[in-house]
Parts: sequence; C-alpha cells; structure tokens
Amino acid sequence: MNSNQVVEQLPGLRRYARALTGDAWAADDLVQDTLERASRKWLLWRSGSDLRAWLFTLMHNLYLNQRRGLVAVQALDEQALATLAGADGVACDVTIDLDRCLQRLPAEQRAVLLLVTLEDLAYADVARVLDIPLGTVMSRLSRARRRMREMLDQGPAQAAGTNAGASAALRRMK
Repeated sequence: MNSNQVVEQLPGLRRYARALTGDAWAADDLVQDTLERASRKWLLWRSGSDLRAWLFTLMHNLYLNQRRGLVAVQALDEQALATLAGADGVACDVTIDLDRCLQRLPAEQRAVLLLVTLEDLAYADVARVLDIPLGTVMSRLSRARRRMREMLDQGPAQAAGTNAGASAALRRMK
C-alpha cells in the first residue's frame, strides 16, 4: 500500500463519514482516526486485496466504537427536530429532511444504505466490510429504504416522533 492509493480513497471516506455522523467536524475526526488506525495496522492489509473495503471496515468499526459512548444525544436530537419543524409543521428543505431521516435510521441499516447507495459498493463487498451475511445486507437495505420512504412521506414533525400514535406501532420480524 502506498500513500497515493490511500489518497485516492479520501473522497469516499469523507462522504461515508459525513453520512454516518451527520456532522462535518465529527466526520473529519472519523476520517483522521481511520487513517491513523490504517497507518498503525498497515501490515494487516493484504497486498492485492480491496484497499477501499479494508479502509471502510476500519472506519465502520471505529464509528461503532465511538457511538457506544453516546446515549442521551438521540433524545436531544428529537427535541431539536420538533423545534425546527415549527408549530405549523411546515416541511423543511428536502435535503435537510433526507439527512434527518437518514440519521434516525438504526446504525446497522444506515451503514448498509450508505455503502450501497452513496459509495456504490456491491452487496458482497458491503457484507465483507460489515462482516455480516449477504442476506442480512439485503434485508437491512430493504428495511432502510422502506423506513426512509415512510419518514419522508410523514414529514419532519411526524418523523421526529411528535405523532406518537403513528410511530408507536411495532411489527414482529422473524
């Protein structure tokens, strides 16, 4: 692995980190942490294997490790979403809504959706990056797409959970 190969992966790493974190500063920190880990563990990368997948795997694992310490942030985000939606429920810009809905997806579904749609990775590569079976990739992607459509159709106030009756219904999945 040479530095040019890693530099070629930076735009994709930045996109994925920004989509995972929803924050430019946190995304830059995540990319930097990923590159630091890659430089420390470069002997683990097998020459001839997919460098992009290896870097995304490092980033994904770092992101999950960092998220384990965050608990109360989601409640604050929900309150902020309700405030931003306003009392009249006027829809915000579609891009902002898309980002808000994306951040409300479970981390497992968001990771699959981003790797497939944003980074254009094949399902098999996503399975390898996330260390999950191929069938799990497909089911998480399906659930993520369905949930995104539901949240975007509801609008920002309902997606934020202000309509408790509509969001309280649970489905049993086998």
